[in-house]
Amino acid sequence: EVICFRDRSSLREAAKALGVAPESPEAVRIAAAIEGFPRHLSQHVGGFIITDGPLCELVPVRNARMDARTIVEWDKDDIDAMGMLKMDVLALGMLTAIRKAIDLGNNCPVPGWPCDSSGAGALTYCTVPAEDPATYEMACRADTVGVFQIESRAQMSMLPRLKPRCFYDLVIEVAIVRPGPIQGNMVHPYLRRRDGTDVTHYPNESIRAVLGKTLGVPLFQEQAMLLAVVAAGFTPGEADKLRRAIAAWKRSGNQIAAFKDQLESGMRARGYSEEFATQVFGQIQGFSGYGFPESHAASFALLVYVSAWLKCHHPAAFTAALLNSQPMGFYAPAQLVRDAREHGVEVRPVDVLASEWDCTLEAGTAPGEDRELGHQSGAHSHPAPHPTPRPTPHPALRLGLRMVSGLRAEDGHAVASVARSRRSQATFASVESLWRASGCSLHALRRLAAADAFAGMGISRQQALWQVRALRGGDTPVLDD
Repeated sequence: EVICFRDRSSLREAAKALGVAPESPEAVRIAAAIEGFPRHLSQHVGGFIITDGPLCELVPVRNARMDARTIVEWDKDDIDAMGMLKMDVLALGMLTAIRKAIDLGNNCPVPGWPCDSSGAGALTYCTVPAEDPATYEMACRADTVGVFQIESRAQMSMLPRLKPRCFYDLVIEVAIVRPGPIQGNMVHPYLRRRDGTDVTHYPNESIRAVLGKTLGVPLFQEQAMLLAVVAAGFTPGEADKLRRAIAAWKRSGNQIAAFKDQLESGMRARGYSEEFATQVFGQIQGFSGYGFPESHAASFALLVYVSAWLKCHHPAAFTAALLNSQPMGFYAPAQLVRDAREHGVEVRPVDVLASEWDCTLEAGTAPGEDRELGHQSGAHSHPAPHPTPRPTPHPALRLGLRMVSGLRAEDGHAVASVARSRRSQATFASVESLWRASGCSLHALRRLAAADAFAGMGISRQQALWQVRALRGGDTPVLDD
């Protein structure tokens, strides 16, 4: 992909080359002259080209900076002009988190979960109950920490105003908090019409057919193309050129202005008012600030709904899945844990005797029992028997060893493996006994001690740190925190 100079980058580079301040008249003059010039090549993330012959015989290829990676020197417009198929294959962390949450929920179902513990009728991504009122009620409260796409501050501020009550409302929610609708003055008119403050008027039934589902406001790129065809007489080919202009705003600047005369004159010729023509062009022009395709918004809305349903009906499984899929999303693990506690989830700390590498679900403690410590109780060598907890249908979330800052995965898996094998036997008597049994590094022990992960052995944080310092191993640096 060819990255070109834009207003800020051209001014910055011109001032740098001249050795003057960016506000210098000479820098401004040169910046204006080079704006739109190629600056550098970038690699398209996840773009794949499919041809029926060897690619190297059809297009110029070059080695990328990454080892064993080859890239094509043409951009997507060049590929399209040659009639080749380009596909974007992108990864979404939320897909992984949803899969993990569903697996955890199926293994540890709660009341209302649509399967039993034997796995009969196990929930899948495709069988999440649709149009759940409790899920939409949660979204209307902007209780969406961790939920895909609608967890940002901007989306949270929009949710109580839009009040989504069905799936298509989520499609609109995803699309409306974007630069395109905001710059095209589409957000407030839509909200006023939605709550009944303003009345929606359509010039004719053709416009109603295009804009009816969004209350007369074009929120999607597909609607902009249809408006050009229905209201301005564009051919499908001309509408596709308009779509390309909308999509090319980042690389080539705002090209939609070139369609102004054709759009407005076409609408006037078909009996639409000057005011309507100007309004429609302004809204279409707003899509150059990044408007969403409806198909894209609908795909994202499905992820929004499924992740919101999981948070609403199994917050422990949902939080565990988010923590096991880090890094992702807007919020740090500590904020996700705090939010889970606010939703009644019993969160148990990292414990070398109980934690796996990943966060897991355990039998929950009924209200009124000690839900804060969550450690396996006992003294150093002979732990006292833990009282039998009262049954509760809601599981507790046990933080995994992955939550310990600076702990390497291989060390965490080693500790979890040896602790798992000893759970039916006598526990470890000291930090040293765990160290020798697991073979983990002293650095790992220091990280675990600092995280108070030995409290389940009856060893306090300070005692654990002293025991680690007393050990001798080959990997201890002279200066270490």
